[in-house]
Amino acid sequence: MQSSAKYLTRKGWYQTAIIAIIGGTYILGSWILNFDNLSVLVAVPRAFGWLGVNFQPTAKSVEYLPKIWQKLMQTVLLAISSTVVAAIISIFVALIGSKVTGINGFVQLIVRGIASFFRNIPLVAWSMILLFSFKQSDFTGFLALLLMSIGFLIRAFMEIIEDEASETMLALKATGASYFQVIFQAVLPQILPSVLSWILYMIENNVRDATLVGILTGTGIGFIFDLYYKSFRFDAAGMTVLSIIIVVIGLELISNQIRKVIL
Repeated sequence: MQSSAKYLTRKGWYQTAIIAIIGGTYILGSWILNFDNLSVLVAVPRAFGWLGVNFQPTAKSVEYLPKIWQKLMQTVLLAISSTVVAAIISIFVALIGSKVTGINGFVQLIVRGIASFFRNIPLVAWSMILLFSFKQSDFTGFLALLLMSIGFLIRAFMEIIEDEASETMLALKATGASYFQVIFQAVLPQILPSVLSWILYMIENNVRDATLVGILTGTGIGFIFDLYYKSFRFDAAGMTVLSIIIVVIGLELISNQIRKVIL
Protein backbone atom coordinates (compact mmCIF):
# COMPACT_ATOMS: atom_id res chain seq x y z
CA MET A 1 0.00 0.00 0.00
CA GLN A 2 2.82 2.35 0.89
CA SER A 3 4.60 1.72 -2.43
CA SER A 4 1.33 2.33 -4.29
CA ALA A 5 0.87 5.61 -2.45
CA LYS A 6 4.41 6.67 -3.36
CA TYR A 7 3.78 5.73 -6.99
CA LEU A 8 0.58 7.78 -7.11
CA THR A 9 2.31 10.72 -5.43
CA ARG A 10 5.20 10.57 -7.90
CA LYS A 11 2.79 10.29 -10.82
CA GLY A 12 0.89 13.31 -9.54
CA TRP A 13 4.10 15.33 -9.36
CA TYR A 14 4.98 14.32 -12.93
CA GLN A 15 1.57 15.39 -14.20
CA THR A 16 1.80 18.69 -12.32
CA ALA A 17 5.27 19.30 -13.73
CA ILE A 18 4.07 18.61 -17.32
CA ILE A 19 1.11 20.96 -16.90
CA ALA A 20 3.43 23.63 -15.45
CA ILE A 21 5.84 23.27 -18.39
CA ILE A 22 3.01 23.56 -20.93
CA GLY A 23 1.56 26.59 -19.13
CA GLY A 24 4.97 28.21 -18.81
CA THR A 25 5.69 27.63 -22.49
CA TYR A 26 2.40 29.28 -23.43
CA ILE A 27 3.09 32.31 -21.21
CA LEU A 28 6.65 32.65 -22.51
CA GLY A 29 5.48 32.33 -26.12
CA SER A 30 2.76 34.96 -25.56
CA TRP A 31 5.34 37.32 -24.08
CA ILE A 32 7.84 36.81 -26.92
CA LEU A 33 5.16 37.28 -29.62
CA ASN A 34 3.44 40.17 -27.78
CA PHE A 35 0.24 38.14 -27.84
CA ASP A 36 -2.51 39.97 -25.92
CA ASN A 37 -4.84 37.34 -24.47
CA LEU A 38 -7.32 39.92 -23.21
CA SER A 39 -7.73 41.45 -26.67
CA VAL A 40 -8.38 37.98 -28.08
CA LEU A 41 -11.12 37.30 -25.54
CA VAL A 42 -12.79 40.56 -26.53
CA ALA A 43 -12.29 40.11 -30.28
CA VAL A 44 -13.58 36.52 -30.62
CA PRO A 45 -17.25 37.33 -29.79
CA ARG A 46 -17.12 40.30 -32.16
CA ALA A 47 -15.69 38.13 -34.94
CA PHE A 48 -18.39 35.49 -34.54
CA GLY A 49 -21.01 38.24 -34.42
CA TRP A 50 -19.72 39.64 -37.74
CA LEU A 51 -19.78 36.16 -39.28
CA GLY A 52 -23.33 35.57 -38.04
CA VAL A 53 -24.55 38.78 -39.66
CA ASN A 54 -22.62 38.78 -42.94
CA PHE A 55 -22.39 35.05 -43.70
CA GLN A 56 -26.05 34.37 -43.06
CA PRO A 57 -27.63 32.81 -46.20
CA THR A 58 -30.41 34.87 -47.71
CA ALA A 59 -33.24 34.20 -50.15
CA LYS A 60 -31.03 35.55 -52.92
CA SER A 61 -28.22 33.11 -52.12
CA VAL A 62 -30.53 30.17 -52.92
CA GLU A 63 -29.92 30.80 -56.62
CA TYR A 64 -26.28 29.79 -56.07
CA LEU A 65 -27.24 26.34 -54.76
CA PRO A 66 -27.09 24.41 -58.07
CA LYS A 67 -23.53 25.59 -58.72
CA ILE A 68 -22.54 25.01 -55.08
CA TRP A 69 -23.90 21.44 -55.02
CA GLN A 70 -22.31 20.63 -58.37
CA LYS A 71 -18.88 21.65 -57.06
CA LEU A 72 -19.54 20.01 -53.70
CA MET A 73 -20.35 16.65 -55.28
CA GLN A 74 -17.22 17.04 -57.41
CA THR A 75 -15.23 17.57 -54.20
CA VAL A 76 -16.80 14.55 -52.49
CA LEU A 77 -16.03 12.31 -55.48
CA LEU A 78 -12.46 13.64 -55.54
CA ALA A 79 -12.05 12.79 -51.84
CA ILE A 80 -13.53 9.30 -52.26
CA SER A 81 -11.46 8.47 -55.34
CA SER A 82 -8.18 9.66 -53.78
CA THR A 83 -8.91 7.71 -50.59
CA VAL A 84 -9.78 4.47 -52.42
CA VAL A 85 -6.66 4.61 -54.59
CA ALA A 86 -4.53 5.46 -51.54
CA ALA A 87 -6.06 2.53 -49.61
CA ILE A 88 -5.30 0.04 -52.41
CA ILE A 89 -1.69 1.21 -52.60
CA SER A 90 -1.30 1.43 -48.82
CA ILE A 91 -2.56 -2.06 -47.98
CA PHE A 92 0.00 -3.76 -50.21
CA VAL A 93 2.82 -1.47 -49.09
CA ALA A 94 1.82 -2.05 -45.45
CA LEU A 95 1.95 -5.83 -45.95
CA ILE A 96 5.57 -5.72 -47.09
CA GLY A 97 6.48 -3.12 -44.45
CA SER A 98 4.84 -4.66 -41.40
CA LYS A 99 6.96 -6.44 -38.80
CA VAL A 100 4.53 -9.38 -39.01
CA THR A 101 4.14 -9.81 -42.78
CA GLY A 102 7.13 -7.84 -44.04
CA ILE A 103 9.85 -9.22 -46.29
CA ASN A 104 12.90 -8.16 -44.28
CA GLY A 105 14.14 -5.47 -41.93
CA PHE A 106 15.59 -3.27 -44.68
CA VAL A 107 12.32 -3.18 -46.63
CA GLN A 108 10.37 -2.49 -43.45
CA LEU A 109 12.67 0.46 -42.70
CA ILE A 110 12.21 1.85 -46.23
CA VAL A 111 8.42 1.54 -46.04
CA ARG A 112 8.25 3.27 -42.65
CA GLY A 113 10.46 6.04 -43.98
CA ILE A 114 8.22 6.54 -47.01
CA ALA A 115 5.09 6.62 -44.83
CA SER A 116 6.69 9.13 -42.47
CA PHE A 117 7.82 11.31 -45.39
CA PHE A 118 4.38 11.52 -47.00
CA ARG A 119 2.60 11.96 -43.67
CA ASN A 120 4.78 14.73 -42.25
CA ILE A 121 4.62 17.07 -45.23
CA PRO A 122 1.53 19.26 -44.63
CA LEU A 123 -1.33 19.09 -47.09
CA VAL A 124 -0.90 22.78 -47.90
CA ALA A 125 2.74 22.15 -48.82
CA TRP A 126 1.79 19.20 -51.06
CA SER A 127 -0.81 21.37 -52.79
CA MET A 128 1.64 24.21 -53.44
CA ILE A 129 4.42 21.86 -54.62
CA LEU A 130 2.12 20.00 -57.02
CA LEU A 131 0.52 23.25 -58.19
CA PHE A 132 3.78 24.32 -59.83
CA SER A 133 4.00 21.03 -61.73
CA PHE A 134 0.38 20.27 -62.65
CA LYS A 135 -1.15 23.79 -62.53
CA GLN A 136 -4.72 24.44 -61.37
CA SER A 137 -6.66 21.24 -62.03
CA ASP A 138 -8.65 18.51 -60.33
CA PHE A 139 -5.69 16.18 -60.81
CA THR A 140 -3.53 18.44 -58.64
CA GLY A 141 -6.06 18.22 -55.81
CA PHE A 142 -6.36 14.47 -56.32
CA LEU A 143 -2.58 14.00 -56.04
CA ALA A 144 -2.29 16.17 -52.92
CA LEU A 145 -5.01 14.19 -51.11
CA LEU A 146 -3.60 10.90 -52.44
CA LEU A 147 -0.07 11.46 -51.16
CA MET A 148 -1.22 12.63 -47.73
CA SER A 149 -3.67 9.70 -47.45
CA ILE A 150 -0.97 7.19 -48.41
CA GLY A 151 1.25 8.39 -45.58
CA PHE A 152 -1.49 8.03 -42.96
CA LEU A 153 -2.98 4.77 -44.25
CA ILE A 154 0.34 2.93 -44.57
CA ARG A 155 1.09 3.69 -40.92
CA ALA A 156 -2.45 2.80 -39.81
CA PHE A 157 -2.57 -0.46 -41.80
CA MET A 158 0.82 -1.59 -40.49
CA GLU A 159 -0.35 -1.07 -36.92
CA ILE A 160 -3.57 -2.97 -37.64
CA ILE A 161 -1.64 -5.90 -39.10
CA GLU A 162 0.78 -6.00 -36.17
CA ASP A 163 -2.00 -5.73 -33.56
CA GLU A 164 -4.61 -8.05 -35.06
CA ALA A 165 -2.86 -10.55 -37.32
CA SER A 166 0.39 -11.48 -35.60
CA GLU A 167 -0.99 -14.55 -33.77
CA THR A 168 -2.89 -15.75 -36.84
CA MET A 169 0.22 -15.39 -38.98
CA LEU A 170 2.35 -17.45 -36.58
CA ALA A 171 -0.31 -20.14 -36.14
CA LEU A 172 -0.87 -20.71 -39.85
CA LYS A 173 2.83 -20.64 -40.68
CA ALA A 174 3.31 -23.37 -38.06
CA THR A 175 0.80 -25.56 -39.94
CA GLY A 176 2.82 -25.28 -43.16
CA ALA A 177 0.68 -22.71 -44.99
CA SER A 178 2.49 -20.67 -47.63
CA TYR A 179 3.06 -16.93 -47.31
CA PHE A 180 0.40 -15.98 -49.86
CA GLN A 181 -2.13 -18.40 -48.37
CA VAL A 182 -1.68 -16.77 -44.98
CA ILE A 183 -1.97 -13.25 -46.43
CA PHE A 184 -5.03 -13.74 -48.64
CA GLN A 185 -6.95 -16.33 -46.61
CA ALA A 186 -6.25 -15.17 -43.07
CA VAL A 187 -4.57 -11.79 -42.63
CA LEU A 188 -6.61 -9.73 -45.09
CA PRO A 189 -10.02 -11.15 -44.04
CA GLN A 190 -9.16 -10.59 -40.38
CA ILE A 191 -8.06 -6.97 -40.72
CA LEU A 192 -10.72 -6.02 -43.31
CA PRO A 193 -13.21 -4.45 -40.81
CA SER A 194 -10.53 -2.22 -39.29
CA VAL A 195 -9.21 -1.33 -42.74
CA LEU A 196 -12.69 -0.32 -43.90
CA SER A 197 -13.14 1.78 -40.76
CA TRP A 198 -9.94 3.67 -41.51
CA ILE A 199 -10.97 4.17 -45.15
CA LEU A 200 -14.27 5.68 -44.03
CA TYR A 201 -12.44 7.98 -41.62
CA MET A 202 -10.06 9.14 -44.37
CA ILE A 203 -12.98 9.86 -46.71
CA GLU A 204 -14.55 12.11 -44.06
CA ASN A 205 -11.22 13.80 -43.42
CA ASN A 206 -10.44 14.24 -47.12
CA VAL A 207 -13.82 15.85 -47.83
CA ARG A 208 -12.96 18.52 -45.27
CA ASP A 209 -9.37 18.87 -46.51
CA ALA A 210 -10.49 18.99 -50.14
CA THR A 211 -12.10 22.36 -49.42
CA LEU A 212 -8.72 23.83 -48.47
CA VAL A 213 -7.04 22.07 -51.40
CA GLY A 214 -9.65 23.57 -53.72
CA ILE A 215 -8.86 27.09 -52.51
CA LEU A 216 -5.18 26.55 -53.31
CA THR A 217 -5.60 24.65 -56.59
CA GLY A 218 -8.63 26.52 -57.92
CA THR A 219 -10.95 23.50 -58.05
CA GLY A 220 -14.06 22.11 -56.38
CA ILE A 221 -16.04 23.69 -53.58
CA GLY A 222 -13.00 25.49 -52.22
CA PHE A 223 -12.66 27.50 -55.43
CA ILE A 224 -16.35 28.48 -55.33
CA PHE A 225 -16.08 29.59 -51.69
CA ASP A 226 -12.93 31.60 -52.42
CA LEU A 227 -14.61 33.21 -55.44
CA TYR A 228 -17.71 34.26 -53.49
CA TYR A 229 -15.67 35.47 -50.52
CA LYS A 230 -13.26 37.60 -52.56
CA SER A 231 -16.14 39.11 -54.54
CA PHE A 232 -17.85 40.09 -51.25
CA ARG A 233 -20.84 37.83 -51.87
CA PHE A 234 -20.81 36.77 -48.22
CA ASP A 235 -24.35 35.36 -48.29
CA ALA A 236 -23.31 32.94 -51.07
CA ALA A 237 -20.12 32.08 -49.16
CA GLY A 238 -22.28 31.38 -46.11
CA MET A 239 -24.51 29.11 -48.19
CA THR A 240 -21.38 27.29 -49.38
CA VAL A 241 -20.19 26.75 -45.81
CA LEU A 242 -23.65 25.54 -44.76
CA SER A 243 -23.71 23.05 -47.65
CA ILE A 244 -20.27 21.73 -46.69
CA ILE A 245 -21.39 21.26 -43.08
CA ILE A 246 -24.51 19.37 -44.15
CA VAL A 247 -22.55 17.03 -46.43
CA VAL A 248 -19.83 16.37 -43.84
CA ILE A 249 -22.39 15.59 -41.13
CA GLY A 250 -24.27 13.33 -43.56
CA LEU A 251 -21.09 11.44 -44.44
CA GLU A 252 -20.23 11.06 -40.76
CA LEU A 253 -23.66 9.62 -39.97
CA ILE A 254 -23.40 7.17 -42.88
CA SER A 255 -19.88 6.16 -41.80
CA ASN A 256 -21.02 5.56 -38.22
CA GLN A 257 -23.82 3.29 -39.43
CA ILE A 258 -21.44 1.34 -41.65
CA ARG A 259 -18.97 0.94 -38.77
CA LYS A 260 -21.72 -0.47 -36.56
CA VAL A 261 -22.36 -3.14 -39.20
CA ILE A 262 -18.77 -4.11 -39.97
CA LEU A 263 -17.20 -3.87 -36.51
